[in-house]
Amino acid sequence: MPTDPQEPTWDVPVTEVVPRPAATPPAHRHSDSSPEHELALPASVITLPPRQKRSRFPWLIGIVIVLATVGGGMWYWWISGTPPVQYKTAFVDRGPITAIVTATGTVNPVVSVQVGSQVSGKIAKLFADFNSVVKQGQTLAQIEQQPFQARVSQARASVKSAKGNLEKAKNMAAQRKRERDRMATLRQQAFVSQADLDLAETNYRDAAAHVDVTQAQLDQAQATLSSAELDLGYTTIYSPVNGIVVSRNVDVGQTVAASFQTPTLFVIAQDLTQMQVNANVSESDIGGVAEGKAATFRVDAYPKQFFEGVVTQVRNAPISIQNVVTYDVVITVDNRELKLKPGMTANVTIVTAKKEDPLRVPNGALRFRMPNVPIDRKITQLWVLDQAAPPRQTTITTGITDSLFTEITEGPLKEGDTVIIGIETAEEQAQKKLPPGFDATPRMR
Repeated sequence: MPTDPQEPTWDVPVTEVVPRPAATPPAHRHSDSSPEHELALPASVITLPPRQKRSRFPWLIGIVIVLATVGGGMWYWWISGTPPVQYKTAFVDRGPITAIVTATGTVNPVVSVQVGSQVSGKIAKLFADFNSVVKQGQTLAQIEQQPFQARVSQARASVKSAKGNLEKAKNMAAQRKRERDRMATLRQQAFVSQADLDLAETNYRDAAAHVDVTQAQLDQAQATLSSAELDLGYTTIYSPVNGIVVSRNVDVGQTVAASFQTPTLFVIAQDLTQMQVNANVSESDIGGVAEGKAATFRVDAYPKQFFEGVVTQVRNAPISIQNVVTYDVVITVDNRELKLKPGMTANVTIVTAKKEDPLRVPNGALRFRMPNVPIDRKITQLWVLDQAAPPRQTTITTGITDSLFTEITEGPLKEGDTVIIGIETAEEQAQKKLPPGFDATPRMR
């Protein structure tokens, strides 16, 4: 049988080879066999078959079974027992507390005057525009005057007519008086009857009354003339104060109608270097707001700049919108740089109280509620955690508060005590046991 040249060979001593039995002849021998066809082997070397490789599959199965058994045991040990309750804690310390009230308001001029028109007509001329600096008494606009001048002329004619009627009535009254006097003299001499004297007396009294009527007509005509002249004067619009024109609501040729209400032609801000913020404070926060409190606010035009002001007025008139009651708080601010403009929206923060170093506790400790423990809402309580004792409930008296801390005014707590602010969940406890880098919580990408 030929030897594969790829198979390995071993050199084995001849003495270790069992000799072939001589008595066993070959079963068959080919007829044409010859010594040349016999395989010649060296005397000291014999070729053996290759060794078979052992399979590793049983070892892998065994390792997997062992790992699965160990993992199952650890998992059973992990979930079999109830883990102890772990609390989230914080310390009682000292630090600053600033109580604030937030609100939204609008920046307005301190004095803003709306200039309107008392008469209707077409705008003929405009003498002021946006941002115009005006003085008191300066002409701002003029309404077309021809219709009003015609009314004045008509009223003057009525006055003249009333004066003529009055003179005529006076003359008639004088004539009736002379006739009455004559009738009285003749009656004494018995030349006329008493009826003629009574008729003359009646005519005189009628003439005197007619004088009073014409006098009233004259007064009415003069009043109509004054009204017409006054309306003619209203066709010229003057500035009532010194200031800057903030708004102009009309153009040349536009008709204004003052029949039902006075139309606003201009809005004049008296002084833009002093502005005020009208903030709407909710009824739950208005108790801490008082005159003289400091306030800061920001506007969208300058998001990185804080403007400082002072509360100058807390108005008592409630503002109710959809059952939400607010109160108007006026904050005065200096605007010398003219950065603030009327109508800007301000995000206001009013400081109601401030302490530098009070004993304080985190707000989370006041909100924490121990499971299955009744709550007394009439008092303020929190839970204190000691090193070698179970959690205990403590009653305290609180002072001012902000978004993070609350002042402790009375109670057994002291600086450095540990208070409970929550209970750790199973997920949070599991995350603590994981090695670094194996956090199971999802992360933002």
